[in-house]
Amino acid sequence: MSRVAKYPVELPNGVEVTLGATEVSVKGPLGTLTQALLPSITIEKDGERLQVKAGKHELANAMSGTMRALLANMVDGVTKGFEKKLTLVGVGYKAQAQGAKLNLSLGFSHPVVHDMPNGIKVETPTQTEIVIKGIDKQLVGQVAAEVRAYRSPEPYKGKGVRYVDEVVVIKETKKK
Repeated sequence: MSRVAKYPVELPNGVEVTLGATEVSVKGPLGTLTQALLPSITIEKDGERLQVKAGKHELANAMSGTMRALLANMVDGVTKGFEKKLTLVGVGYKAQAQGAKLNLSLGFSHPVVHDMPNGIKVETPTQTEIVIKGIDKQLVGQVAAEVRAYRSPEPYKGKGVRYVDEVVVIKETKKK
């Protein structure tokens, strides 16, 4: 059995889990998340814990650890939420949040407008900082990756959109 799946998922106060035949639903103070289940994996609820059990299918062992990690992320998401921070590096690069849209000025001849999906909030504390928040870890990371892809950091000056903790290795320019 997967080593990750051996550990139970602890349920904090205020979190309700509904186990169905084909999906599991987690409801908390920030919202509700659902996840489809594989037929070879079972989830058992005993008190304030969830335990993932693998069946006899050949992929069940590998997917049991994945399912346990997804459940833990769902519980964290509906209690605390997730956020990704991006920063803009470059002269004239700026961002502005307007409701469910993010307006970016990234050195192109036109402004870039990114529409946020449902469940994602975007904030711009300063013109060069972007904070993307939500309860679904995968969706928050996907939106952050899409925003970064508009102008990823280039290796010679480091200009572009980067994660706050990202390290960009600057290359030396070609010598004659």
